[in-house]
Amino acid sequence: MKVCVIGSGTMGSGIGEVFAISSNEVVLYDIYENQIANARVRIEESLGKLRDSGKIKEEPRDIVSRIRFTTSPSDLEGADVYIEAVFEKPEVKAETLKKISEVAPKKAIIGSNTSSISITYLSKFVSNPERFLGIHFFNPVPVMKLVEVVKGDRTQESVVRKVFEMVKALGKEPVISQDFPGFIANRVLVPLIREAILLLEEGVATKNDIDKTVRLGLNHPMGPLELADFIGLDVLLDIMEVMYRDFGDPRFKPPITLRNLVNAGKLGRKSGEGFYKY
Repeated sequence: MKVCVIGSGTMGSGIGEVFAISSNEVVLYDIYENQIANARVRIEESLGKLRDSGKIKEEPRDIVSRIRFTTSPSDLEGADVYIEAVFEKPEVKAETLKKISEVAPKKAIIGSNTSSISITYLSKFVSNPERFLGIHFFNPVPVMKLVEVVKGDRTQESVVRKVFEMVKALGKEPVISQDFPGFIANRVLVPLIREAILLLEEGVATKNDIDKTVRLGLNHPMGPLELADFIGLDVLLDIMEVMYRDFGDPRFKPPITLRNLVNAGKLGRKSGEGFYKY
């Protein structure tokens, strides 16, 4: 199977990696040469760790050989599956999906890795929207088992079933969600993280004690503020803004502290500082 992943950031490179591990032909595309170069390094390092830990037996170089790293749109032609993994901005995803539709065969499946934006809305920018759905992987993709398969109003059931089996073939655990903002995971997670930020804003407890309480009292592997930094505060802000706009519910409204951190360029682990310093 030939799979094209559009967007070579953390999520896109991870998605390309897991498809390549499962012996698929992968095209990893980005408009920026430096992003593609960084993606290759990221994937090679990830595969090395997986090999060292015994989670894969194949040599990393053999897996990487199945990935074409490219900035050429012509390399996207003739694939079976296309997965959009660009910024969590509706306008950016819409433009990307239009371009995918120009090169994708009519029977190819087109998926979006969006974590919050309506699949039915995004389907407006895809020709043959019955073949379009959400395929939401979680970070870090090679490690996290869950994938949300999100059915839009016009998605064919046969496409949902096919993607469900495809995800299982990757060694992942798929769940099916209807098209509501935030789907399943973020619908539960966003209010939790938001409440943790409000606890910090109101001076109820320190960030360390908030995270310690959730780790030890609720048995979560990470505290909510640690997790926010791991996700990326800019990504989290985008998700909250989409959900607050679509639901109109204050439980999804971005806190001022989150917005201020993003405006200051403190985006979490990837920038070296968020709620914590790294």
